[in-house]
Formats: sequence, structure tokens, C-alpha cells
Amino acid sequence: RYAEVAMDALRVLAEVGGPEAIERFAERRVRELEVRLAPVVAAAGPDVTRRALALVDALDGEGFAASLRPVPAASAVQVCQGHCPVQDVAAAFPQLCEAETKAFARLLGVHVQRLATLTTGGHVCTTNVPTSARPQIRTIPMEGVPA
Repeated sequence: RYAEVAMDALRVLAEVGGPEAIERFAERRVRELEVRLAPVVAAAGPDVTRRALALVDALDGEGFAASLRPVPAASAVQVCQGHCPVQDVAAAFPQLCEAETKAFARLLGVHVQRLATLTTGGHVCTTNVPTSARPQIRTIPMEGVPA
């Protein structure tokens, strides 16, 4: 019943702080994951495909049942997540998925696009990652989480 408690808490947060409060919560929660994954992804170097593979391995280690698959006849790969620890909550609060997608873009250094989610009936969460783009890699601060 953790999902029920989490949804109740987020509903109250939305009532008290409005939609911006939910977005801030989602960004903060995903930022913690991003900080944990950043060193692994950075160690893969500048190649986007290698960075995506490192991201998938790190996500898999976090319990997301992640995999990487090439996109035939395209310069892209897809990050697939077959398990989401917050799926029930994310169905009610899609800001969690949106924040995760933004984090993937920051980690990989390229614009990514979420194609499907478990919360909307997809069999996996699928994020398209262009591999022909030059990555715009930014350093992720390792100190704390922004307020």
C-alpha cells in the first residue's frame, strides 16, 4: 500500500503547493537518481551509444529492468525500462516520467524523446536516443539536490 500513501501525499502536496510543487518534487526525486548514475554514464566517454549502454546498465542496477535496443535504419537507440518502481504513482502524476526523461537527456547530453510509458499502456517505457547528435555533456553537481 505504499503507492496509495504516496499518492495521498502527492495529492495533498498538489492541493497545498499547486502543480509547481509536484514538478519540483519530481525533479528533486529524479535528481537524486541522476546524481547516482552520472559517474557511470560519464565514465563511458562522449559516444552517445556507449553512454546509453552505461545508463541502461546503471538503471538495471537500480531495479528498472532496463535494456538498450538499436533502431533499424536510423541513427538511434532506444532505452527500454520493463519495470518501474513508481508506476502506480506515475500514472496519477506523470510529472515523475517527465522529470526522468529530462534527466536522461542531461545524462546523455542529447535531446531524447519518450515514446511510450508503462503508465499509458506500453509494455515498456521507451525513450528514443539519437546517436548521430554531438553530445552536449554538462557536469552534474554531485553535492546535494537543488531545492
